[in-house]
Amino acid sequence: MQNEILFGIHAVKTALQRDAKRVRALKAQKGRKDERIQQVLELAQQQGIRVQWLSRHELDELTSNGVHQGVLVECEPIRAHNEKDLDRLLANLDEPAFLLVLDGVTDPHNLGACLRTADAAGVHAVIAPKDKSAPLNATVAKVACGAAEAVPYVLVTNLARTLKSLQEQGIWTTGTAGETDLNVYDANLTGPMALIMGAEGKGMRRLTREHCDQLVKIPMAGEVSSLNVSVATGVCLFEAVRQRS
Repeated sequence: MQNEILFGIHAVKTALQRDAKRVRALKAQKGRKDERIQQVLELAQQQGIRVQWLSRHELDELTSNGVHQGVLVECEPIRAHNEKDLDRLLANLDEPAFLLVLDGVTDPHNLGACLRTADAAGVHAVIAPKDKSAPLNATVAKVACGAAEAVPYVLVTNLARTLKSLQEQGIWTTGTAGETDLNVYDANLTGPMALIMGAEGKGMRRLTREHCDQLVKIPMAGEVSSLNVSVATGVCLFEAVRQRS
């Protein structure tokens, strides 16, 4: 499997701090001596990772789609989790389950933003269907700012079956849909729960909707009829955080 390139100070530091065993090579810009680069180099030294020094032009060529800030790492791809991993995670929880389900989010930027928000909200895992979801790649990791390594991303074969299993374990499933009458601020989001977000435009698939215990909406006051899925995820997750705390 081909290595992925992570670039930028924050993304590289996070990879070295949280998942250094994935790092295969660290490349830094010749002549860069600032404090932030030094912090990265010290982390690499602590993990026994050698540094390869390249010119700025060489780093630019390796990161043609982003700003590298003088440093990058080549990493093994982040491993996605599966149904068995999810079962183990739920069995080991000592607090009510707090899950995020993404039904058809295929854009890696949106996935990265959702993972970052999920991490900030204290979500235990993010669940998505294998066949209609963005993969964990370097773009996701860059946007997620470390959350891709911190929050388990669980890809399941049959999302409807997984939701049914969650319900059987006492986990309340809350879907989002613009046509419902229930405002997210009036819904009960406490206790074991899974928040389900649909794809932009299409929303949740029919089978997913059928496995929701309740449907909620975000009230919209302006001309825009809907929010970007990552923004809507943040609104709903942090309303749940407010209620749960």
